[in-house]
Parts: sequence; C-alpha cells; structure tokens
Amino acid sequence: MDEQPTVGAAIEQIAPRLRRAREKRDVSLADLARATGISTSTLSRLESGQRKPSLELILPITAALGIPLDEIVTAPRILDPRVPQHPTSKDGRVLIPLSRHQGEPRAYKMTIPAHDSEPHLRTHAGYEWLYVLRGRLRVTLGDQDFTMGAGEAAEFDCQIPHWFGATGRGSVEVLSLFGKQGERIHLRTSRR
Repeated sequence: MDEQPTVGAAIEQIAPRLRRAREKRDVSLADLARATGISTSTLSRLESGQRKPSLELILPITAALGIPLDEIVTAPRILDPRVPQHPTSKDGRVLIPLSRHQGEPRAYKMTIPAHDSEPHLRTHAGYEWLYVLRGRLRVTLGDQDFTMGAGEAAEFDCQIPHWFGATGRGSVEVLSLFGKQGERIHLRTSRR
C-alpha cells in the first residue's frame, strides 16, 4: 500500500492512476468519454496532468470504470511540524534536538549544569551559533574569556580553540546551531 502523501503529492498521483486504471480495464479514451460525458481531450489532459483534477471529473470516471475513489485519490498526510524530542545527557549537559533532519545545520536546546564551569578548550570543523535563553554562559574563545546573559548571541568558527559552560552560579540554557557553513565571528556581549 502506498504511504500517505502530502496534498501536492496526492494531486500529482491522480493523473497516472487514472491512466493505469483505464488501461488495466482495457477501456479506450473514446469509450470512457461516451460513458462519462466528458470529452476525450479533457480525459487525455487529465491523464497527462495538464488538467487539474476535480470531483466533478473524477467521480464519473471512477463510476464508469467501476473502481472506488480511493484507488485514484489517496488521502493526503498532513505533516506534524513538531519535532520529536529525545533528550540525551553527556557529562551533566542535557541536549534536546530541535531539528528533525540529520543534515546541517543541527539545532539543540542545551542545559548546562552549574558545576560545568571549568574550561576545556577544543577545536573541530564547523561553526557554532549560541543564544542564551536563561542564566549566564561563560565562553572561552582563543584568548578571550567572557560571560553572556539571556538574550545574547555569539557565532564562531570551531577551529578556534573554544569552550562554553556555566559560570558556577547556576545552570544555563542555550540554543545552539551547529553546521559546516558560517561566517566570521559575531559577538554581542560584554567582556568578562
């Protein structure tokens, strides 16, 4: 059985399904035109996708071919836009994925515990974007060391030695975007 398509895909599937159903029953366009009262040219355009299908056209065709409507029209699937949240925990940090796809950029909500306050610099390929939701975020980037508050954002190349964590005075919640694309660093914060 076909997977339920989106609305656009359901409409696109009507034309080839009409043709297959007619040909399977060995009915010519002329015979179908006589049985339905729909012109041969309209039927041909429906089957080639050049004419938009409507119930006024599809219902007489399915009746003449003796097939159920759902053989031609599949109910569209409305995608649920909510991203399933499956938190993971590592070293006390809780990561909640905010993007459904595994490609880039990847989005996360991260909760960093208060005790995660000692810098451990690292480097890797990619770019990181951070936005502080709650608390105070300590960021070490190269020789810079600064604190960001709620509503502040930073963007940096991950090939620069970096670390971010709590200030030791409470946990912090951050939105993080990580990807291979990026631009030069943009910091909107005050020095520590």
